[in-house]
Amino acid sequence: MIGKDKLFSLFEKVAKSSKADETEIVYIGSNNGLTRFANSMIHQNVNEDNAKILFRTVIGKKIGVASTNSLVQSDLKDTLKNSFEIAKYQKDNKNFPGLPEPAEYPKIDTFHESTANYAPKDRAKQVKKVFVRANKRKFTAAGAFATGDGEIAIFNSKGVRCYQTVAGASINIIAMSDTSSGYAVGLSRKVEDLDAAALADIAVEKAYLAKKPKPLEAGEYEVILEPSAVAALFEWLNYIGFGSKAFLEKTSFLADKIGQKIMDDSITIYDDGNDLSAIAMPFDFEGVPKQKVFLIQNGIAKGVVYDRITGNKAEVPSTGHGLTANEHGQGALPLNLFLTTGDKSREAMIASVKRGILVTRFHYINGYIDMPNAVLTGMTRDGTYLIEDGQIKHGIKNLRFTDSMLRAFSNVKGISRDRQLIPSWWDAVGCIAAPTIHLGSFKFTGTTDF
Repeated sequence: MIGKDKLFSLFEKVAKSSKADETEIVYIGSNNGLTRFANSMIHQNVNEDNAKILFRTVIGKKIGVASTNSLVQSDLKDTLKNSFEIAKYQKDNKNFPGLPEPAEYPKIDTFHESTANYAPKDRAKQVKKVFVRANKRKFTAAGAFATGDGEIAIFNSKGVRCYQTVAGASINIIAMSDTSSGYAVGLSRKVEDLDAAALADIAVEKAYLAKKPKPLEAGEYEVILEPSAVAALFEWLNYIGFGSKAFLEKTSFLADKIGQKIMDDSITIYDDGNDLSAIAMPFDFEGVPKQKVFLIQNGIAKGVVYDRITGNKAEVPSTGHGLTANEHGQGALPLNLFLTTGDKSREAMIASVKRGILVTRFHYINGYIDMPNAVLTGMTRDGTYLIEDGQIKHGIKNLRFTDSMLRAFSNVKGISRDRQLIPSWWDAVGCIAAPTIHLGSFKFTGTTDF
């Protein structure tokens, strides 16, 4: 950790040399440790201590962006000059409203010493518990355990000075028999919240129940989607529907549907960067405070998130969801997604199914088939089971699904009263908090031999 005072003092010195009308400096520093394991052996232990410093310089409405990972003052000044030279040759961005002014944002605690100080030997001790659990069934285990910390600083020439320290830990586990696999995942800013042994037990039990899977014909089935499966679907819905770019370009399934019912009454999804029950982050990468935004509320399309450029284009304020300057072409995206819970237990939902499928998670999802109708396709993985007469009968071979999520989530038969934090590529500053969901119909369009 470098610290708030040292970073802003350095940026003040560098920014004085700027010839631009406006200057922004974004610092993202991280120290991440990762322990990978396979065949019930640790095969890789790595640590990366790195930083990314992004400069955005503005000449009128021309914008230039350049980055470096060096904090040497001369290197920072050279990168500033590069961004200025880039800006000179850009076209005017007519929607650019200027860099933001200073604002207040909530002071929330997103850093934990226990996580930041977690050593490779500590991760190894937890991973050993995974191996012990897998070995009881003579299974092997694979996965990864990551811990890390970092600091994010946003500086601009208009007086914005945002600073946040963060820490986080995650573990994913795949238990494997000769014919099956099972999966479990955990995520928290506090490493002590992750119970590796308990997660291993879940993965092992899933692999055991899925042994010698039987084929099942493709078709429409009731499904119980566990949190990892739900999160994978809504991660894609986020990419294609909840961001400002897709909405303004009218490829989003929310475009021209605001105020209309598009899913079941029980489905509410929102973004809230200040909710400490997940992976909170109080401001975006422009230094704008994050707002709570309802995307779908009681099944009704409510809206999307915005950064300053797309917000100005839509004639609405930024909701505090700007990405880093090098990603502004993607528009704004929600990074702190929550699906609201219901009043069911997983067991009660399973017991209510006459004949259906329990899905642990999905992979190989493609959401670019028919974005206005939110059609996704993908595969089940690491624990797919047939449910008959309210009981899990046996594992089934993996299936391909192809379905409109607007259709599928318009027939919700139950939602669990609890939810789980599921990591994504942005899990240093957010995640998806997802419950288990029981759907009345889900279209499986293909079968596999495994």
